[in-house]
Amino acid sequence: MDWLSRLFEMMPVRGRLDLRCNYGAPWRIDQGPGEANEIPYHAVLAGSAMLEDPAGGRPMQLKPGDILLLPGNPRHVMHDGSGAAPLRARNRASLNFTISENLGSDERLALLCGHFAVAPPHDRLLRGYLPPRLVVHAGTHAGQKGTAAQLAGLVSLMRSESADDHLGGRAMLNALSTAMFALVLRLASETEDAPRGILALAGHPRLAPAVAALFNEPARAWSLPDLARLCNMSRATLARQFQEKLGRSAGDLLTDIRMTLAANELRRTSLSTGAVAEAVGYQSEAAFQRAFKGHMGITPAQWRKMQEPSGRDVFARPAAPADVNTAKTAEADPTDERRPARGGDAPSLTER
Repeated sequence: MDWLSRLFEMMPVRGRLDLRCNYGAPWRIDQGPGEANEIPYHAVLAGSAMLEDPAGGRPMQLKPGDILLLPGNPRHVMHDGSGAAPLRARNRASLNFTISENLGSDERLALLCGHFAVAPPHDRLLRGYLPPRLVVHAGTHAGQKGTAAQLAGLVSLMRSESADDHLGGRAMLNALSTAMFALVLRLASETEDAPRGILALAGHPRLAPAVAALFNEPARAWSLPDLARLCNMSRATLARQFQEKLGRSAGDLLTDIRMTLAANELRRTSLSTGAVAEAVGYQSEAAFQRAFKGHMGITPAQWRKMQEPSGRDVFARPAAPADVNTAKTAEADPTDERRPARGGDAPSLTER
C-alpha cells in the first residue's frame, strides 16, 4: 500500500463543505480558528482573493483553481484587496449547505469553504507533519494532465453539485471534499518545491522507499542501515535528508506511526496491552508503556478507558449561525543513530 493510503487508513479524515460564497467587492472573510480537530479549506472557483499573512508579511493572492488548506487551523483573513469597508454578507441555508452572499456588483468571488475533520488524537500528529499553510493550483488549461487535472475535475464536480440542491447532494459534496484532501496532498508532494514535512519527504524519489517501508511495516525492527540500503545512500546522508526535509529523524517518524497504530488498536480491540505492544514492534511491554505515555500523555489503560463508547460523533461540529456579519464564515544531531525516540527510552530504530 502506498504511504498516503496507509496514512488515511491510520488516521480517518472526513471532509465537509460548509459554505458556498458569492461576493462582489468589497468583501472580507474573517474565519477561525475552528474546532480543535479541524483543518479548514477554501477552493477558489472564480475571481481572486487576498490572503493576509498572520505574521505580517505580504498578502498572498489566490486565483481561480487555487486550493488553500490551513493545517495550523489559525484565525485567517481574506479580502478583495480594495481596502474598502466590506459590504454586509448574509448567509442563507440551502438543503445541503449554506450560501453566503452580498450585494456587491464588481468582480465576483466564487468560493467553496469547508473543513476536514481528523479523529483525535491523530489531528495533532497530522498537523505536525504538514505545513501551517498549503496552497496548490488545480488549473484547467488545455493539455493539463495528472493529479492537477484530476483535482480540477473534482472541484468542477463540486462546483456543479453545489450550484443546486440535488438529491444526495450533501453526501456527494462531503465525499468529494474528503477525496479532495487526498488529491491536494498528492499534488503537493509532486511539486519540486514541496513544503517541508511529510510531503517533501515522500515526494523525494530516493527517500520514498524508506517512507513506504516505515508506513507498511512499522512493527519490523528497522535499523538506520536497513533504511539507507533501501534508498541506496549512506546512513549519514539518509539521516541528514530526513532532518532537512521532515524536520524529524526516521526514528521519530517510526515512533509516531507505531503510537498511532497502538492508539487505534487500544480503541478498537480487546487485545491486552502486551499484545498491542508486540503488534506495533515493542518486545518489552514496559518500554511500550513508557513510550505511549510519553507520546500521548496518558497510559494505554487510561487511553482505552477514555475511548469507551460515549454516543458522541468525533467528527461532529456545532451548527453554524444562519446570518453572519461581514462574511465571518463560520483559519539533535541528524547522523546520531543512537538517539532515543521521542516519548520513551526505547529507540525506534535498532542499533545494528
